[in-house]
Amino acid sequence: MEHITKERSLILLKPDVIARGLVGEIISRFERVGLKIIAMKMEDTDIDIAKIHYKKEDDWLIKVGERLIKNNDLGPNEDPKKYGQEVCDQLSKDLTVYPIVVIVLEGHDTVRLVRKMIGNTSPENAAPGTIRGDYSQDTYAIADAFKRPVLNLVHASDSKENAEEEIKLWFKKDELTNWCKPDEVIKFRKN
Repeated sequence: MEHITKERSLILLKPDVIARGLVGEIISRFERVGLKIIAMKMEDTDIDIAKIHYKKEDDWLIKVGERLIKNNDLGPNEDPKKYGQEVCDQLSKDLTVYPIVVIVLEGHDTVRLVRKMIGNTSPENAAPGTIRGDYSQDTYAIADAFKRPVLNLVHASDSKENAEEEIKLWFKKDELTNWCKPDEVIKFRKN
């Protein structure tokens, strides 16, 4: 039997969520599925924090850069790592154009559940019923044409390890609230 543990995930509701007034709608989806908010704040993002948040390993930079070079017919002599870094720089800058809401969610299998709920990174490929599938019609083609990141509404941690690092970046330990939801008593009870 799978070991039952609580885990956490960091969620960023990006500037497009705030601008469109979708904060409550998106948060309610996480709450309805049973996830617990243990920290939340709204802030204007400092570019240095955004750059740390979007710091990526070379293999990620190269993979993303290669996709960008291919999709834009940029030629075989282009440096994919450079293009991958440009994507990270754009993502970082994008977090600073308008306020964001930063949230820590807690529950069982939270990272996997949240990633499933938000849908594919590209809204055009996100299934109906997911946050990105229901609230965004942006595409990489449109984003590339305007030289901006795809407006995909939400960032969510992609692993337990990354969640821990991201939470430390955005929140001090004393900003995380330890509390018990009534349904947790029922859900995690022993017979």
